[in-house]
Amino acid sequence: MAKLLINNESKKSKIAPEIYGHFSEHLGRCIYEGLYVGDNSDIPNVNGMRSDVVKALKEMKIPVLRWPGGCFADEYHWMDGIGPKEKRKKMINTHWGGVVEDNSFGTHEFFELTKQLGCKTYVNANMGSGTVREMSEWVEYMTFNGVSPMADLRKENGHEEPWTVDYLGVGNENWGCGGNMRPTYYADEYRRYQTYVRNYNGSKPISKICCGPNVDDYNWTKNVLETCFDHTPPQFHGFMDGLSLHYYTLPETEDDWNVKGSATKFTEEVFYQTLKRSLFMDELIRKHGAIMDQYDPDKKIGLMVDEWGIWTDVEPGTNPGFLYQQNTMRDALVAGMNLNIFNKHSDRVRMACIAQMVNVLQSVILTENEKMIKTPTYHVFKMFRYHQGAKLLDSELINNSKVGSGKNELPKLFESVSEDENGVVTVTLTNNSLEAAEDVEIAFTSDSDSYKVAEASVVTGKMADHNTFENPDVVTEDKFTDYNEKENGVTVKIPACSVLMLRLKK
Repeated sequence: MAKLLINNESKKSKIAPEIYGHFSEHLGRCIYEGLYVGDNSDIPNVNGMRSDVVKALKEMKIPVLRWPGGCFADEYHWMDGIGPKEKRKKMINTHWGGVVEDNSFGTHEFFELTKQLGCKTYVNANMGSGTVREMSEWVEYMTFNGVSPMADLRKENGHEEPWTVDYLGVGNENWGCGGNMRPTYYADEYRRYQTYVRNYNGSKPISKICCGPNVDDYNWTKNVLETCFDHTPPQFHGFMDGLSLHYYTLPETEDDWNVKGSATKFTEEVFYQTLKRSLFMDELIRKHGAIMDQYDPDKKIGLMVDEWGIWTDVEPGTNPGFLYQQNTMRDALVAGMNLNIFNKHSDRVRMACIAQMVNVLQSVILTENEKMIKTPTYHVFKMFRYHQGAKLLDSELINNSKVGSGKNELPKLFESVSEDENGVVTVTLTNNSLEAAEDVEIAFTSDSDSYKVAEASVVTGKMADHNTFENPDVVTEDKFTDYNEKENGVTVKIPACSVLMLRLKK
């Protein structure tokens, strides 16, 4: 039997709600058809936004949404997406499928969507093919409350009041699709661009996110921070609020992006290989975090993992540039493990955005015309929502066995624990074994406190189980009852290949 020991007297960092964030790029059917169908669609909508998708996302408690990219952000010129829709300039989406973008979803539509979702906004600005002036005027257009050229233009386009931009990314993947820059060059450009991200009187300060590394490019992290901190102004706070990190789990290969493996047809060996590769996220956060500590020991700068998740081959017969893939119990375990990792590193990780929200990569929702289904990943995010804003508690797994073999060996169980403002403790556990359930004794270091189970649910199934439009409820969040309450904790039997959530009250 494994034992989960929780120190309920050791409250650590706050788990930022934004760790449960999402990413929506102009890619495939994420925006168009997935989130936005237009005012004249037969699919029920409010101001063009799909009502069923918005409702599902609100139930999941989405905290922040990143837009418009991604690689698309560094070829997106925001003025093409404002004003009367019939007059908006069309463009070719050169990164994703070569399709024509009619720009009917632009700045106004994005803020309408986030208003309906009730979430924070993360706008990614164009450094790769844009200019400082273009970015600065976009910030003015979105946030200035008063008389100015861009504020007047916003009003002419039908929105009198300014919006709130919570986060602004200064470029995206500038080591690659965002301009193929060297780290010192990008850092100098970041210093210049961020200068003109103005916080206008009366507007909420914008948190600025610097483009960080791709996977384990520790040289990028070191050189960007070294250059940014060279002759840094004394008022450093606000100069950089976050550093991004991108890491995708590639199930079957690391060196040929054209062959990543099927989303639904894979062996047990590939299953464990996928989970082990996903666990690499923990090492990345620790090592990049150690470099950040040299320049920012007080952890004022957040590590923003604003692109993560499984990236497989596209579904047969679909446009390869649309990155449409199915979502199985393997995805659910990858989601559960990563969210637990982010929670446990919440002293440094302040945001994470899974890629992507709808119909692209490891999405939480799939749509097909008027139909919509929730993926296994959706159900994991919904279960984990109680961690948002809670305090991380010290926790340790004892007698935790291993699964997989050789280079694919990893811990059988992975956990995180938090306590909310009402004293309710949330425990989330993954059982990474395909074969064996596990008895787990959950105990608290404080002998004086007795806890009872207030709520318990589980997502479980065979490794390739997934929901389809014909069978949308193969994998769901189900009530969990296989537990016994004890004087100082609870014992549970967590099924094989599952993600478990427990809510414990004194």
